[in-house]
Amino acid sequence: MTSIYRTPEGRDSIRRWCARQVDAWSTPHERRVIRAHGHDTHLLTAGAGPVTVVLVAGDRFSTAAYLPLLTTLARQYRVVAADIPGQPGLSSDAADVADGGLAWYGAWLAEVVEEATTGPVVTFGHSFGGAVTLAAEHPRVRGAVAVAPGGLCRLRVTPRVLLAFLGWLARPRAASSLRLLRLLSAPGRTPRAELVEWMTLVARHARPVSTDDLVPAATSRAPVVIASGDHDVFLPPDRLRRAAEQRLHAGVDIVPAAGHLVTDEHPDTLAALVGRLVD
Repeated sequence: MTSIYRTPEGRDSIRRWCARQVDAWSTPHERRVIRAHGHDTHLLTAGAGPVTVVLVAGDRFSTAAYLPLLTTLARQYRVVAADIPGQPGLSSDAADVADGGLAWYGAWLAEVVEEATTGPVVTFGHSFGGAVTLAAEHPRVRGAVAVAPGGLCRLRVTPRVLLAFLGWLARPRAASSLRLLRLLSAPGRTPRAELVEWMTLVARHARPVSTDDLVPAATSRAPVVIASGDHDVFLPPDRLRRAAEQRLHAGVDIVPAAGHLVTDEHPDTLAALVGRLVD
């Protein structure tokens, strides 16, 4: 099996970082590993209630990088956050999972829902995780919240963003990570120090894999809520609105003063979107 990590030591560094963040999290929680679609999948569970929110992280992110959002969600719902196989984190480090395209990831998430939940479910994904939630189907899923989702259209990558991205990969240090994260945030926002640490580790140690497949056009899938920041560099509001209407016949909630990292900037606003699907 080919690993996404450049070295075993790099894999251990990333997994230790994730474990430290989760272990220090003040919200009561449990951790376990299940087998989903043939790959070890790490689950972080917190909160309680009749509805379970199953959260899927974005490309190059892990559950441990979403603790502010998970804290907010866990105040109202039972939350199960799953690290995607083939992404840096605590799940399988197999690099071949992307060969199956978005259909593979959707089937993986459906198995997570089957194994980790019993009652009604809302799936919740950010960025690439948003595409995964839109590709998954399960009878218990009442709907999906897709935040700054991939899979609806090709992302816009400006020369400025590309230069910052390449600089981050070429010189993985705090300064290059901070530069990239600032572009992914709303103007004037300072990214959390934990995210700077995380991005530096990922650039140094990991070659995460995903897919650029587009989500199939709407047929009979469960209701969806699409949201994004008004300063999202990858998904400008007009582009995302057109794509959501064309592929899903859905509108888009544009969150003011937010970038692609709206999950970190406005967790309360995003948590409120779940209520539309379960109230």
